[in-house]
Amino acid sequence: MSVDAGHGGPTADLPLEQAGRLAGFLPDGLVVVDESGNVRMVNERAAEVLRMPLADAVGRQVTEAIPLTDSEGRSWWAVIDPWHGLRSLKGHREKLLWTSAGVEVLVTARYLRNGRGMPLTRVVLSLRDAVARERAEQDHAALLSTLAHELRSPLTSVKGFSNTLLRRWDRFSDAQKRLIVETIEADAERVTRLVADLLDVSRIDAGRLQVRPQPLSVRTIVERHRTRLENLGIPSERIVVDVQPPLPVTWADPDRVDQILINLVDNALKHGSGTVTVTVRGGTVDLVDGTDGDARPAAVVSIADEGAGIPASLRSVIFSRFWHRPGAGNSGLGLYVVKALVNAHGGQVIAADAPGGGAMFTFSLPAGEPAPVPPVDPLPAGAAP
Repeated sequence: MSVDAGHGGPTADLPLEQAGRLAGFLPDGLVVVDESGNVRMVNERAAEVLRMPLADAVGRQVTEAIPLTDSEGRSWWAVIDPWHGLRSLKGHREKLLWTSAGVEVLVTARYLRNGRGMPLTRVVLSLRDAVARERAEQDHAALLSTLAHELRSPLTSVKGFSNTLLRRWDRFSDAQKRLIVETIEADAERVTRLVADLLDVSRIDAGRLQVRPQPLSVRTIVERHRTRLENLGIPSERIVVDVQPPLPVTWADPDRVDQILINLVDNALKHGSGTVTVTVRGGTVDLVDGTDGDARPAAVVSIADEGAGIPASLRSVIFSRFWHRPGAGNSGLGLYVVKALVNAHGGQVIAADAPGGGAMFTFSLPAGEPAPVPPVDPLPAGAAP
């Protein structure tokens, strides 16, 4: 590719040959246009991103050599017109544009001048392939489809059972009515949990996730969840609770601990198999030897199933936002929320192999009253008010 490094451009202080070599190492496409709108420099990556030959682009008008259009079909060069626009403009943020062949490309523009308010000397374009963006959009579309399915399934059940109950109330016995109402309640709870997870994801991303610790018994919460599952029709022999005293008094948010247990136990029931064993014992916050040496006393809870388990290669990513195993058909929110909630309490959560095969999730909740948060000094030390 040809290079022109004059007129105060980004490579003005470099020899032409060296500037060309440096441009060839850039991961993004680079195009430099002069004050007259002529192309003065392009690298090979630019041709790859635009998917068009640019060997003869240098010296030609950029509007002809690299035609770009916006989402409304207008010439992007005519819209921005950097040569006749305001001299205070420094460029344009990344924007999705199209080539004449319909190739999507992400373009960022930088305007170079010799001084404030001076005429334009160079327009520098950075070009990035839009494939990654397309993949992200496809992932988001798949996520929305999954969320719609997860919401529609229980809502359809609620609507169907409630309509049946209203239209044929006199035909059902009290036991049948109770079963229908319990089914409606269970499906409504599924919707509530999914919506709660979605709201928590937004709070986590915004840094606004809060917990309200108070002294509680983890054993009591675990026993309550076993009763909840039995009321939902889960056979009692499929849930085993193993409490190993003595247990420390834990300071935690009971609603958040409920949420952690619901996500992990329901995950084991849905994606695992066999008996689900919930073990509660005393231990330390540090669940992995040598991680951070946090030896504070803690209540440690493990949820193990007898399914296929989780490959070691995936254990570092399963707590990521929206991650789910291919073909699993779930939202991928539960484990992400679990990790954030456990960390907000000052604990840890890990995934490992269960003793009898399958997957085992273990989390710790520090014992004792949490340390008070020191007041925030609005001014740095020594600063004048």
